[in-house]
Amino acid sequence: MTQRIALIGNPNTGKTSLFNRLTGSFAHVGNWAGVTIEQKIGELHGNIGQLIDLPGVYDLDPLSADEAIVSRFLLQEPFDGMINIIDASQFERNLQLTLQLLEMGRPLQIGLNMVDVAKGRGIHINLERLKERLDADVFPITARTGAGCEVLLSSLRTTPREPFVLDYGEETEQAIQQILEATGLSERDRWIAIQYLAGNRVISEQLESSTPTVNEIRKALEVKLGRFAHAHITERRRDWTKDVRHHVVDQQGAQQATVTDRIDAVVTHPIWGLPIFFTVLYALFHITFNWIGAPLSDLLDGFLSGPVTSGTSSLLQMLGTSSFIQALLIDGVIAGVGGVLVFVPQIFVLFFFISFLEDSGYMARIAIVMDRFMQLVGLNGKSFIPMIIGFGCNVPGIMAARTVEEERERLVTIFISPFMSCSARLPIYAVFAASFFASNQALVVLSLYMLGIVLALIAAKIFTSVLAAEDRNSLFIVEQPPYRVPQGLTLWRSTWQKAKGFVRKAGTFIFGGSVFIWLLAYSGPAGMDVPMNESFLAMVGGVVATLLVPLGFGTWQAGASLITGFLAKEVVVSTMAIIYAVSESDLSASLLPVFTPLSAYSFMAFVLLYVPCLATVAVIRREVGSAKLTWVASLYGLGVAYVVSLMIYQIGRLFGLS
Repeated sequence: MTQRIALIGNPNTGKTSLFNRLTGSFAHVGNWAGVTIEQKIGELHGNIGQLIDLPGVYDLDPLSADEAIVSRFLLQEPFDGMINIIDASQFERNLQLTLQLLEMGRPLQIGLNMVDVAKGRGIHINLERLKERLDADVFPITARTGAGCEVLLSSLRTTPREPFVLDYGEETEQAIQQILEATGLSERDRWIAIQYLAGNRVISEQLESSTPTVNEIRKALEVKLGRFAHAHITERRRDWTKDVRHHVVDQQGAQQATVTDRIDAVVTHPIWGLPIFFTVLYALFHITFNWIGAPLSDLLDGFLSGPVTSGTSSLLQMLGTSSFIQALLIDGVIAGVGGVLVFVPQIFVLFFFISFLEDSGYMARIAIVMDRFMQLVGLNGKSFIPMIIGFGCNVPGIMAARTVEEERERLVTIFISPFMSCSARLPIYAVFAASFFASNQALVVLSLYMLGIVLALIAAKIFTSVLAAEDRNSLFIVEQPPYRVPQGLTLWRSTWQKAKGFVRKAGTFIFGGSVFIWLLAYSGPAGMDVPMNESFLAMVGGVVATLLVPLGFGTWQAGASLITGFLAKEVVVSTMAIIYAVSESDLSASLLPVFTPLSAYSFMAFVLLYVPCLATVAVIRREVGSAKLTWVASLYGLGVAYVVSLMIYQIGRLFGLS
């Protein structure tokens, strides 16, 4: 039978990097907490078993949805052993989780990661003493480079070990034995009794439902202790970790300010932090739209609209295909799919620099910068992390809301995440910004991102005021990793992981959508090959065109593009390319008689805010577990989009803008 090894550790300790090293996988790695929000499974090198990468946790007591995955896995899933990865530079804090894993008595290997970072801070760990204190195998590794990983892999074992026993004091030890007797658990299950007394929610639900008397045992213990049992357990664990640190860690010299500390003093500054963040975004968009991305997109567009289109046309004519097939492939598939593919270079450039910011450690600081603003609307900085992830795609951003502990705050985070401008909207911005704001493309796109953030905060304030608050407030605890120079291979993998979804969608979903949209444009009540204005697509767009007049873009072409954009935001560009039967470069010229700079900006704002795409709606339904809440989360943005675009266009007209 295939052995299954669980990979467990604190957030941002290098678990996913180690997972990739041991399995040859390419799971997304980020130099910030919250990258892993659900378990990943990979085959270990040599086909010796499976490795399960679990979300990072500080404790086996789950506070959030992603942390509950770990507790439920350890209780309910079959596995043969564990690898606990420890950040050597944060040694004492990481030991809290290590102790709880040792108490389980399951086969355990410990990977001591970031030893190089620890040495740079003057922290030296005596491995032999550590092995002796933990009675476990400890391997120094550097997951980023792979140093020591093969030794760890070759030393994996699944032989049961004796549970580590920490003396919690006479009264607590008696309570542990009473719980074991009441539940019929064996001495090897001592860890379950300890977790119950420590307040583990998953274990408490199971034990109290099957053996109600355990609650009386805990209450009796708390009377003897004169305090909550979980507070006593936590104190004993803290004393133990301090003792271990004292015996195995040699801290040379006084703690001095590191490079990370000095950079943080600037980029997380209460005053300068936010302007720095927006300056970084501006530079990112300037590189994407002006310096590198746009010229590459123009080259690809010239290739698709030139040799590919003419070559395909000549081939089809040579084969004697019908005019219907020729029109379908040239005006439907190549125009529709090609209209999106031309933006692949810009998408890659954008994701490359986003990955650079992530792996350097800067992205993790944005949550700190935004925390005080999030506090004003009833959330905290942790809710901004899913919003940042949403810049790439709203789907993983919404899933990342699992890291938010309080249910109310998690729901609000999900509700506002679609306002984050994802990469699927980028082709729309690129077309309109190049057409109407050629000299200020980066600034215009930055303003849309800022508009999404501001409206998300306003919406959060409204939702947190309406939804009932929980009994306890959430705490904002986020891992601040050290700054580091990203590795080239890691950057490439991260960029590809983000961008391949865009390419895959163009080859599948947008391909099918383009064919369907072209058929709607090709046919009408009068039959096939009808004038565009008499097509079914024109009829569909005309249904909403009147409502869009006050927003500045009341044409059936705009209406049809917005309706099909529900499938995927990239389809907005595909639809326009099919309607106007032009390439991406010629699309700009086709839009100039239809839009003005003011109505173009109003249109982009509407695209930013209106209903999420189909995939986002599906993940919202899965995460909130309610059809009613899904409708609310999906449709309220439509009202916001209409009001905001109306204000932009009408106020702009009052000031004489065009």
